[in-house]
Amino acid sequence: MKRIKRKPKVTVPPKYILLGMTVVCVGTIFLSLTLNLSGGPLSAVAGYVFVPMQRGINSVGTFLSEKADNLKNLNDVMQKNEELQAQVDELTQELNTIKLEQYDLENYRALLELDEKYPSYEKVAANVIGKDSGNWFNTFIIDKGSKDGIEKDMNVLAGSGLVGIVTEVAPNYAKVRSIIDDTSSVSGMDLSTSDNCIVHGSLQKMNENQEIEFSDLKDSDNQVQAGDQVVTSYISDKYLQGILIGYIKDIQTDSNNLTKSGTITPVVDFEHIQEVLVILDKKADVSAENAGEQQ
Repeated sequence: MKRIKRKPKVTVPPKYILLGMTVVCVGTIFLSLTLNLSGGPLSAVAGYVFVPMQRGINSVGTFLSEKADNLKNLNDVMQKNEELQAQVDELTQELNTIKLEQYDLENYRALLELDEKYPSYEKVAANVIGKDSGNWFNTFIIDKGSKDGIEKDMNVLAGSGLVGIVTEVAPNYAKVRSIIDDTSSVSGMDLSTSDNCIVHGSLQKMNENQEIEFSDLKDSDNQVQAGDQVVTSYISDKYLQGILIGYIKDIQTDSNNLTKSGTITPVVDFEHIQEVLVILDKKADVSAENAGEQQ
């Protein structure tokens, strides 16, 4: 019995099918347009095939057009935002400049008031340009030196009263030790009673309650009380008389029952010192002039 041979199946690749359909569609459009076959079967086929295609193309075109418009609007908004941000930055910078100028003006006004508080002394203003580490201005550097008439042992003012004394001088700068430094000792006087005391610097007390200490107060009449002003004493060998140091905060009698001690709240903000006044009159020179006038 003979075996019947089957013919091999012929398969057409999909791309050729798609190409053929494309050729048929294009040919149909061509015939419809050239032969003006309106109302005929070709026209109907074209309507069913190409009208939806045209609608789709129109929809895609509309979508792309809207997206392009939205993109343009977005670019415009972004550009506008950049312009507004630039204006905000400029106004912020101007505001910061105004605030800084106002702050400087207030500081200069405070120095002027301090200058007027001690009119009998010649002074020079200076800026703080450096300080030791830590929160407090117990020792710091100013931008005036011997070229500006600054000398060692000149008194330094800020805020409402005494800051400290000049300890080192160079041509263009000077070093100041404030009254809150642990090594500082100032002869003070209770302004109400004229009783003398010794004011000691204390960084520990400043860290605890922003205060310094006083001792050896001879208050024989028990008239000294909290709130009294303490100024530099006339018996001080380096500090000029009558410069405000601070206010008595606490007071107690010592174990010897002869003297009293306690704490003082300074009038100067020793955490924020930027400008100071240096008194060019030294205590030794003033004392010598007064002695000469009395002779």
